Amino acid sequence: MRQPPTRYLILAEGFSADPHYGKTALGVLRYRRNDVVAILDSERAGESDDGVPVVGAVEDALPFAPTTALVGVATQGGRFPPAWIDLLKQCIVNGIDVENGLHVFLADDSELRSLADQHGVVLRDLRRPPADLSTATGANLEVQGTIVLTVGSDCAIGKMTVALELDLEARRRGERSLFVPTGQTGIAIAGWGIAVDAVVADFIAGAAERLVVEGSARGGELLWVEGQGAILHPVYSGVTVGLYHGSAPHLLVLCHEAGRTEIEGAGGGPHPIPPLRELVDLHERLALTVRPARVVAVAVNTRALDEEGARAAVAAAEADTGLPADDPVRFGAGRLVDAVLAARG
Repeated sequence: MRQPPTRYLILAEGFSADPHYGKTALGVLRYRRNDVVAILDSERAGESDDGVPVVGAVEDALPFAPTTALVGVATQGGRFPPAWIDLLKQCIVNGIDVENGLHVFLADDSELRSLADQHGVVLRDLRRPPADLSTATGANLEVQGTIVLTVGSDCAIGKMTVALELDLEARRRGERSLFVPTGQTGIAIAGWGIAVDAVVADFIAGAAERLVVEGSARGGELLWVEGQGAILHPVYSGVTVGLYHGSAPHLLVLCHEAGRTEIEGAGGGPHPIPPLRELVDLHERLALTVRPARVVAVAVNTRALDEEGARAAVAAAEADTGLPADDPVRFGAGRLVDAVLAARG
C-alpha cells in the first residue's frame, strides 16, 4: 500500500530563526520546502517563513493537516524539557507521527511509546543507528563513481549545506548525483542515512562505508558525502576521521566560515584555526594511503558579510590555497562543481 506524502509540522519553539539551534528546521525548510505545511514557534505565531505559516500551538496547526511533527531544534543538553514533552504528547494524541533527531530516543520513553501505541502514531528516532553495524570491510574502495566529502575548518559552518548545493547543481547538469546524509538534518531532508555521531566509535567507518555503498546502489555516480565535525576540533574530531576513512573519498571540498579565527565550543582554548592552505595539506595527508584524496575547491560561508566583503573573502581563500573558491549559497555552486568535475576526469 502506498504511503501518503509527508506533511511536516516543524517543531521549532523559540528557535525557528536561529541558524545554530534551529539548524534542522532551517535545513528542511530550505531543501524540503514543499513538504512543510506549518512551523510551531509561539514567539513568532502569526508570521510566515517563505510562505509557510508559523503557529503558536499544535491545535493551530491541525487545519494544515500535518502527518509528521519534526523536532527542528537542538534543545539544551540534547534533552527534552518538560514543556517539550507536553508538546510531543499533543502531537501524538492528535495522530501526528514524530521524527526526532536528538540523542535522546523518544521510542525508549515508556510513557510516550505507550501513548503512541494508543493513537497509532510512529515515533522515529533519526539518530538511532542500525543494530547490525560493524567495522569497515573494504567495500568502500569498490564503489563505482566518484566520492566527494565536505570537510571543514570547524563545526557548524555549512558542510551539509555545501554538499546539498553542489548536489543540486550537479543534478541540474544531468549528472547522476546523490547527496549522502550522515546527520539527523540530512536524514530528515533525504529520507535515509545514518547519523554517524551516534555510532559506536569502532563502527563509524563501517557506517560511512555502508552509506557510500548504499548511495551507489541508489544510482549515484557522483556521491556528495555530508561532512561532520572538524579534524582539529578537540571534541568532535573522532567522528570526522571515522567518516573520512570510512567513506574513502576521492575528492574533498574544504568549507570555512569567513571571519572565524578560532574553533568554537572546544573549551580550554583558545584553539586558533590555521591558514586554509595548512588545512588543505592536513586533510590530504590524513587520507587513506590506499585512497589518496585531494582538496579541489574551497566553499566559503559569507553569511555575516556584505557583498563586497563576501567577494573579498572568496578571493582571499583562492589566493591562500590556489584553489577555486566561492560561496555556493550566495553566488551559486557552479565554480565549485566545475572544479570537482574537472578533477574527476
